[in-house]
Amino acid sequence: MSISSKGKGSAPASSASPGVKVGADGLTDEERLYQQTVVELQKTYAKKIKPLEQSYCFEGFHSAPLTAQDIGSKPMVLLLGQYSTGKTTFVEYLLGESYPGAHVGIEPTTDRFVAIMNGPEPKVIPGHAAAVSGDLPFSGLTKFGTKFLSRFQVSQLNNPLLSNLTLIDTPGILSGSKQIQRGYDFISVINWFAERSDLILLLFDSYKLDISDEFKAAIQSLHGHEDKVRVVLNKCDQVSQQQLMRVYGALMWSLGKVIPTPEVNRVYLGSFWPKYKPAMGNIYEENLELLASEQKDLLRDLRSIPKNAALRRVNEIVKRARQARVHAHIIGHLRSELPAMFGKNKKAKAMLDDLPTEFRKIQVKYNLPPGDFPNPEAFKRDLEAFKIADFNKLNQKLISNTDEALSADFPKLMQKFPTDARRSIDIGRPGSDSPASAAESGNGKYSTSARASEQPSGKGSFASLRQPAQQLPYPPPYSAFSSGGASGSKNPFGDESEESPASLRYMSRFVSECDPKSKMLSGARASEILAESGLPRDLLRKVWAAADWDSTGELDQVQFEVAMRLCDRLKNKEPTEKAREQVLTELGLLNRFH
Repeated sequence: MSISSKGKGSAPASSASPGVKVGADGLTDEERLYQQTVVELQKTYAKKIKPLEQSYCFEGFHSAPLTAQDIGSKPMVLLLGQYSTGKTTFVEYLLGESYPGAHVGIEPTTDRFVAIMNGPEPKVIPGHAAAVSGDLPFSGLTKFGTKFLSRFQVSQLNNPLLSNLTLIDTPGILSGSKQIQRGYDFISVINWFAERSDLILLLFDSYKLDISDEFKAAIQSLHGHEDKVRVVLNKCDQVSQQQLMRVYGALMWSLGKVIPTPEVNRVYLGSFWPKYKPAMGNIYEENLELLASEQKDLLRDLRSIPKNAALRRVNEIVKRARQARVHAHIIGHLRSELPAMFGKNKKAKAMLDDLPTEFRKIQVKYNLPPGDFPNPEAFKRDLEAFKIADFNKLNQKLISNTDEALSADFPKLMQKFPTDARRSIDIGRPGSDSPASAAESGNGKYSTSARASEQPSGKGSFASLRQPAQQLPYPPPYSAFSSGGASGSKNPFGDESEESPASLRYMSRFVSECDPKSKMLSGARASEILAESGLPRDLLRKVWAAADWDSTGELDQVQFEVAMRLCDRLKNKEPTEKAREQVLTELGLLNRFH
């Protein structure tokens, strides 16, 4: 079945919903705060931190200078794991639909890095084009070369979750001799994405707890980003409770050998299957209640990302500024210790051989915290590629500018953040107070008004960070963030402001009629229910063709919803094609048939 949206799949703009204040610029207070924060960070970084990085070749030891797009990009979630641990399926679980170019299988299937982003329609942007696009935050990936860019793509689709987040799906991590076949520095690429991510999810399969050499190196490359890391143990419904206890213990033991920290990593248990895909293998129902609670905790963690995006941006820039400041002191000190005329190479070699001692001298001389210093061995390896005599001497003005940013500019920026407790947000639902989310409009629909945010452009002027884009009003009903008709209201009949066209109105009927184990409604019983509408047989045949789009001969709860809504509209004499397109639009399913 193919349906053309013809531009009708998005919500029209309308007045702001109750409780969400939208200003004349079309922004809520928190959106405005987020965008003001981004602008201030861009200015401060470009004026006071970037010159210090460039003067002392910070790029050669850490990472390239940040662009305006890097600072102003949406929060990122990075997914890492060995092959067939369910990374791509987890993305589908969150989105409620597959992204362009996705492929799932028990063999290594995702053979590239995929950035899943918001866009007006499903499309794939190849890596080379994405890296040179001024609208995308991936220009820094060009340093990894052609072989990597050929294994990178941006997949865009119109999904409300992606108005708040960018998801990074990665190739399954290999073991043994397969590791050497990539053709690019896989660990360095992981580190590049980790620096820019707000959350890093390590996925494990309950049947695959071994950590390969490449996976171990990837995890160890996350050093310095431990606060972002969460561990997900997937497919836990396929082991018994007793086995699950043993699997959990074995996982913690394996992680303890790879992540040398005294803190215990947070591990989420779950089985993350999209609602439109039945779980594979034997299902142990004794675990389902525990897994449901664990999955709610993980979704709560994901919901907090957009809300804390502005604070995270400040935190990352402050961390980078401290690193750049210490780096400049190290380079300046080593340069000043060289003799004026003869013996420079001999002195440089002596300092390289005893870097820990030089570091201690710098700590005492400039009163710098030991925790801000890099690993001496890693720093030595990087420094061997340069001549110390070619570096600039310590420029006190550049240091003072960075000190001013750390002591005055960033604290002043932090004062803008409210100190009272914020409401929790719900990604993709009206009333979301995410600073990165699209402003909501009346009847719980997303506004399509332009977002006047800012980016450096020309002589201090700022262009829009987020271009106006037509947005789906609600998460597709298959999405993990879809309420599925559930209401958070204390009124048992719900609140008028919470009414959603994507809510499953016929859920209770489906639950009472479906098979309790498979959660599917047989074709025989579904035909009896649809016949109650009194529609003629030829129309019922079209209703079934529209609802049973995967031709399984049975309906899941969303397909049943489509069938029932179609019957309602056809009873009101609507044309079949118009009724079908309208129902799929209301439920956010048009992307599936784009």
